[in-house]
Amino acid sequence: MLANPSKHIEQKLTLLPAEPGSYQMKDKNDKIIYVGKAKNLKNRVRSYFKQDHDGKTAELVQNIVDFDFIVTNSDKEAFLLENELIKKYKPYYNIRLKYGTGYPYIKISKERDPKMSLVNEVKKDGGFYFGPYPNVYAAQETLRFLEKNYPLRRCNGYQGRPCLYYNMGQCLGPCWHEVSASEYQTQIERIKRFLDGDTATVKRSINEKMKIAADTLEFERAADLRDQLKYIDETVESQRVLSKDTTPRDLFNYYLDKGWMTVEVFFLRQARLIRQFKRTFSVVGEAEEEVLSFIQQFYLQRNIQKPREVLVPKGIDTIALSEVLSVPVRTPIRGEKRDLLDLAGKNARIALEEKFRLMQLNEKKTTGAMAEITNALNLPLGHRIEAFDHSHTQGVEIVSAMVVFDDGVPNKDLYRKYKIKSVDHADEWSETQEVIRRRYGRLLKEGGTMPDLILMDGGEIQLHAAKEVLEDELGMTNVPIAAMVKNDKHKTADLIDGKTEQIVTLDKQSEGFFLVQRVQEEVHRFAINFHRQLRSKNSLASRLDTIDGVGPKTRQKLLREFGSLPKIAAASVKELEAIGINEKLARVIHMSLQTGSGLKAEI
Repeated sequence: MLANPSKHIEQKLTLLPAEPGSYQMKDKNDKIIYVGKAKNLKNRVRSYFKQDHDGKTAELVQNIVDFDFIVTNSDKEAFLLENELIKKYKPYYNIRLKYGTGYPYIKISKERDPKMSLVNEVKKDGGFYFGPYPNVYAAQETLRFLEKNYPLRRCNGYQGRPCLYYNMGQCLGPCWHEVSASEYQTQIERIKRFLDGDTATVKRSINEKMKIAADTLEFERAADLRDQLKYIDETVESQRVLSKDTTPRDLFNYYLDKGWMTVEVFFLRQARLIRQFKRTFSVVGEAEEEVLSFIQQFYLQRNIQKPREVLVPKGIDTIALSEVLSVPVRTPIRGEKRDLLDLAGKNARIALEEKFRLMQLNEKKTTGAMAEITNALNLPLGHRIEAFDHSHTQGVEIVSAMVVFDDGVPNKDLYRKYKIKSVDHADEWSETQEVIRRRYGRLLKEGGTMPDLILMDGGEIQLHAAKEVLEDELGMTNVPIAAMVKNDKHKTADLIDGKTEQIVTLDKQSEGFFLVQRVQEEVHRFAINFHRQLRSKNSLASRLDTIDGVGPKTRQKLLREFGSLPKIAAASVKELEAIGINEKLARVIHMSLQTGSGLKAEI
């Protein structure tokens, strides 16, 4: 059966990277129903929708509504990550793997006479653990290889006579005599070096033995040695996606471009990456401040259990963050933790690039979507949509914003911002009436071009408030208006026709629906950004106003020259004097921001 993917999935398929990783298929309830891994995410995920399938695979594909993915550094990392995600989410279509015991570790026990074994979990028992390994058979063969070449204890201990393994050269012989601790330690160090990736000496020895075996026509032994080389390569490959340290930790990294940021979070538990979390949003302030704020809100608002350690990239104030979270916060400079942090940053970059490409694809695809919207509302074909949204923080700094789309494409030259003047508290009805009155009262006065459709972002309340101004105050009875109805995820689900006040449902896979969602996201973003800018500006001004001797002119001069409060605080007395501030006031400003609450509040 050939899959028939939705337009949403078709768009996402074009964005897949040709890199290794794990992918997660989701159903209509946003639930993960299948987890897989791939050497090439682009080819593997596309194959589900571009090839014929039957049986359970066909059933799986029919239930896929969306998918997500995590990029890794190697196929092995993808394999290990797949296993962890399966155990975490228990997807319905991973039934064969779901109840498995997981992949093994090689353990060296902490005993007087240590022993090697395969185990399925890491315990805090003082032993040495290596893994987990992606290939169970290869791990077993590697253990056998180690027992042959670096023997410890294979028997149950002292029995008064040499055991069979001692006679085979696979046991140091605690079965019949005492083995010194130094002899064990030497052997353990060799094993650790080998399992940590130092295989050159061993592989060289095996190659020499394999050549001798071939020269003496011992082809079976030569084949066995060849297989051992293969097993070694599979099991000692670097595991950068995992940490050998079992400390529970969360890693945060980010990628910033074009005013947008993606923050990627890796959750490491028991030395395994158990899940990821990412969020993409528009930013106004300094990148480091935005990330700092994100991490604080991440733990404080989401009620997430904190790990024992948090890792962040360079530039984040680790001291301040550690004080807020009450856990150690560090920035790794090199080594395994740094590699993991870089991998999180790589995933953040890919996620943001995907966001941009989706936005571009949506803009291209929505140029003809206006017809679908106007048809659904029984309107003549139009070209221009104007949409409105409000933003505030607990009734403070109330603003409205308007965006304009011409033939499905944002016309940013016509975007408008409004500071609400009629009320000093949250009042959606009054806010809506003020902005509609100001916008269309001015257009009527100036003879400007009216839109073909007005979209309100706030449902029935904004719709009725806007209609009252348009029809009763301005006499505009011919301008079509509709309101966007949101679902529980704050995404547009339907429209309310302003004429009939009936719900109008658009095909969720149609270009018209994508355009309405795009408009809603854009006006929401624009309103929030304006609110943040205003709040930030007023916050900076108020903090500077608390410093004796700083008036409006000095405040403006400081903000104009340095741009932000942290940069003013970082300036030396000489640098403050250089912009025309006298030495005494420069010292007061410098000391106030170094010791006062201004900088701390900004963080």
